[in-house]
Amino acid sequence: MSKQQPHQIVVGILANAGGVGKTTLAVHLAYDLFKRGCSVALIDLDPQRALDVFCGLPSVEAENSVVRILSKDFDGKWPLASAWDTTKIEVCQGHPTLSQISDDLVIRRRGEYTLVDRLHNHPLPHDVVILDCPATLGMICENAIAASTGLLVPIQLEMKSVSGVADLVQWAIAISDDLQLDPRPPILGLVPSLYDSNRAIHRQYLQQLPEVAEQLGIKLYPHIRDSSEFKNASANGLPLQKYRSAHPANKDFEALAKDLSALVRKGLVRKGK
Repeated sequence: MSKQQPHQIVVGILANAGGVGKTTLAVHLAYDLFKRGCSVALIDLDPQRALDVFCGLPSVEAENSVVRILSKDFDGKWPLASAWDTTKIEVCQGHPTLSQISDDLVIRRRGEYTLVDRLHNHPLPHDVVILDCPATLGMICENAIAASTGLLVPIQLEMKSVSGVADLVQWAIAISDDLQLDPRPPILGLVPSLYDSNRAIHRQYLQQLPEVAEQLGIKLYPHIRDSSEFKNASANGLPLQKYRSAHPANKDFEALAKDLSALVRKGLVRKGK
């Protein structure tokens, strides 16, 4: 049986609420990794299929989406679309019927392991796989955790998101233990998102996050600012790095991309490349 590439990085982007910047993080991290020489697969596990908009892709039918990957009769052929005119970044698009697939996975044998089984039995060639997870914690997110080599948690600087981060981390750990994942995918970092320096509540929560991260034993990455240019870029189906290459917000993803690309390089050295 073929196996997943031994040093491939699979990053699940996990949050317990919508609108916290998961897709913004996924898209811009993917592009920054590409600029650093990595090939990236983006897998949209969210029925809202926001990646279609961010990547400028037309909507597809279920059989050409991630629904096909998670279906019982998957034939091993990943439906991938190139993003931004490069085959180094490819997207497995989402579909609204993912919610129905989620219900089916609940009663299916090894339902929680479906995605990781696909990655093992029909491996993708990319250096990094990024999983854009749904906001509703459930079977799809459990699949993402089982498939991931590490997790990222974007945090919106609002009470619900900040106060719920510990519960989300504990839930992810509990799922990892229930699924007997060995090794358990670590939380690679907390990523403050949609930060507006003009809002006092945002400044207050941002000051509190280092203590929260320390208590959880998780790395805290620099914040991603809130900018209307992210919306303008996505409306044009582009990452901000391509839409406005000189915009200062592009630097907000550099620390995270640097760490992940370093993990990729370590893996390539181990494989003798």
